[in-house]
Amino acid sequence: MWRCTGPRWSGGGPGPGPEGRFGQRLGWYCAERDEERVSMLPAGKVLAFAAQGERRCLGVRRAGGRLVCPYGAVLDGASARDQCARCAQLDRSRSVAADTMADDPRPYGVYLAYFGPGLLKVGITAAERGPARLVEQGAVAYAWLGRGPLMAARRAEALLGSALSVPDRFAKAAKRAARGALPPVPDRVAELKQLHCTAQELASWPETLQPVEFACADHTELFGLDRIPGEVAELGGMTSGAEVVGEVLTGVGSDVYLRLATGGEREGTAEGEGAAGGRVGGAGSGRAGGAGPVGVAGRVGGGVAVMDARMLSGWVLGAAVGRVTTVPVRAVGPGAGERDGEGTGRQEGLF
Repeated sequence: MWRCTGPRWSGGGPGPGPEGRFGQRLGWYCAERDEERVSMLPAGKVLAFAAQGERRCLGVRRAGGRLVCPYGAVLDGASARDQCARCAQLDRSRSVAADTMADDPRPYGVYLAYFGPGLLKVGITAAERGPARLVEQGAVAYAWLGRGPLMAARRAEALLGSALSVPDRFAKAAKRAARGALPPVPDRVAELKQLHCTAQELASWPETLQPVEFACADHTELFGLDRIPGEVAELGGMTSGAEVVGEVLTGVGSDVYLRLATGGEREGTAEGEGAAGGRVGGAGSGRAGGAGPVGVAGRVGGGVAVMDARMLSGWVLGAAVGRVTTVPVRAVGPGAGERDGEGTGRQEGLF
């Protein structure tokens, strides 16, 4: 059976078709085949899927492959975490994010990321990853600050925190709220540029970190930020049998914005990998690497809600049998998303 491994941003391959475009996708893993594939989440795609069975730990990734969780651990459906405690501990035993891989010889980039007015953070990422880390975090705009060895990048990150009080993380709730009231692009550029200049003038700038000239990259078009309305609800965690039915408006980082179905008659569903054991459903049904077990529905037009696609990881997702979303939908307000480490400053993902 295929289990969802959560959201990812990839693409940019050859060819004019949608498979070659850089965009948000869902990953899938089949332990029986030791095979992975992805399905696209483009704007306009209408989804109808249901969680089946139990949510299981996804194990650990090593050397481009996946080690299955030896404990078969069952996970909480309301958490964004896709690993059990023991697999997470193993994962972080060799991790830049956990400062347990200080001998990493790769060059690293130090960046400034903009999420909204007053929401600027500093971070580091392996230079070979380019802007992938910024896209995964849902940064509205960003600028590179410097490039050099890992420990020099770490010192620069710490310097901005101590000297300028620049944080290295923000709560998901704060980032979501900022997307609904973003200033014009020139204002974002100006705020980033001011911090960029101030940071590079610090007296204790690491000698081995090469400064990078200011250049702002904006993700308005990539994320489709103009398609996000001012009022957005939030989808809660999945439980066995819970269903999500709606049309993709856009994706930002790990978030997927959906226009929820109103309950009108569906125009059909695609096969679900888990329930029927048949083809991989969705727009690319049956094509290797191009689809996942997500059903397709029709006639949507309800309110807009945002879903953290990391909560889908570990689930077997089959085609929905109902016409509406049965996952809890709640208003987004102060404190929304502050559970299981979100909103308490826990950094999302790895480097």
